[in-house]
Amino acid sequence: MLAAKRTYVPLEFAPGEAFQFDWSEDWVKINGVSTKLQIAHFKLSYSRAFFLRAYLTQSHEMLFDAHYHAFIAFGGIPERGIYDNMKTAVDKIGRGKQRQINKRFYAMVGHYLFEPDFCNPASGWEKGQIEKAVLDARHGLWYDPPPFNTLQDLNNWLQQRCRELWQEAAHPVLKSRSLAECLEDERPKLMSVPPAFDGFTEYAKRVSSTCLITFEHNRYSLPASFANRVISLRVYPQRLVIVAETQVVAEHERVFNRDKSTPGQTLFDWRHYLTVAQRKPGALRNGAPFLELPECFRQLRARLIKRPGGDREIVDILALVLLHDEQLVEQAVTLALEAGEPSKQHVLNCLSRLEAPERPRALTPPAALKLVTEPTADTARYDQLRSLRHEP
Repeated sequence: MLAAKRTYVPLEFAPGEAFQFDWSEDWVKINGVSTKLQIAHFKLSYSRAFFLRAYLTQSHEMLFDAHYHAFIAFGGIPERGIYDNMKTAVDKIGRGKQRQINKRFYAMVGHYLFEPDFCNPASGWEKGQIEKAVLDARHGLWYDPPPFNTLQDLNNWLQQRCRELWQEAAHPVLKSRSLAECLEDERPKLMSVPPAFDGFTEYAKRVSSTCLITFEHNRYSLPASFANRVISLRVYPQRLVIVAETQVVAEHERVFNRDKSTPGQTLFDWRHYLTVAQRKPGALRNGAPFLELPECFRQLRARLIKRPGGDREIVDILALVLLHDEQLVEQAVTLALEAGEPSKQHVLNCLSRLEAPERPRALTPPAALKLVTEPTADTARYDQLRSLRHEP
């Protein structure tokens, strides 16, 4: 007799054997704006402890970051991870269980030393626990969340709420025990968590003549020495790292442009343009990167720009940050402004005094060397010597 179409085999997992993963889409208000988020869901197959983390996209760097935070929250790594055939993990689906695994995903799996297990296409029941967890979260966890100012605030709340629910929720099979108690039983069977996988995605980018690269409709500046050259862009969930000649040459906070119809943002670092300004000091007047100078530098520019050769003088002062501690340069400029007549030489003098090593304090002599009669300062004694006449 043939089994009915909608008939399944119940699954059972040993402690530390497996976790299940899936993505979901949900809308949450962040800083008063309703934002579509991609939620990474993890669930340990034995203890049923779950973990959620929110992102703006489902790209590789988000996936890698989510795994590390989940393993830290669980306190270890199971032997297997059960996934559907998502594009960030599987490049090509073969017959049966044959999969061409994405190289970066495979590198992450090798770093954490667990085995990836992919479901058959259209066989969600093979990871039914996480499928149900997504529905439960949508009707429970996301039903009435508090307002959040930033995405990080939301993720902090999610982590805390998951831990609270582990204590409150009973295990669906071991009904007399909470998820937290079952997780404590499972933790000795989990592998220890190594340092986080360096989960970036990498792109080759050509730097424009204005020292900018473009990523996701936004532009980011680089040092002028790399203009018109090809560099390597490493993309992390919250930052962009730019590498050239095996060295990190720039780093920016990552900006997400949610509305594709609006122009992207340009993130300048004015320090990247100092070598150009040294050749073209007139760029200080209307150069877009120099609109973001610290307040003391803006005040100095307003004072010196009116003098003949003042723009050259300002550039030389700004260039001090390439060779000296920037905070000390700012303090030197502030001292020069307070004196009333700032100039390049005055700033250099203030900076030299700030960088001078601290003078040693006066030493206290030991008792054996202490003078019985302390000498007194008496300049009148010198006048007495001058008044003496020596006979031949």
